[in-house]
Amino acid sequence: MKTKKHFFERFANAMTQFTGTSTAFSCAAIIVLAWAISGPFFDYSETWQLVINTGTTIVTFLMVFLIQKSQNKDSKAIQLKLNELLAAKKAQATAWFALKI
Repeated sequence: MKTKKHFFERFANAMTQFTGTSTAFSCAAIIVLAWAISGPFFDYSETWQLVINTGTTIVTFLMVFLIQKSQNKDSKAIQLKLNELLAAKKAQATAWFALKI
């Protein structure tokens, strides 16, 4: 079970890093362009439209979770940094908290 968790963690991290690159954008643009060019060959049928609609829906669904994972990781890192700063400056932190109350 732990191996699967590590695999998915590594996979999610790799996908998060890749999807933010210009290569990923280029791939997506090429796919959309190929789909658009193929329209006349499929007579702009409903199936032709369904292919791009289904594909983009699935990608969007998966990207929501990747974005949330990335946000959670960033929030945790920021919170840990803030905790360290506050711990290093305990006297200043106490005064700051007193002002907030």
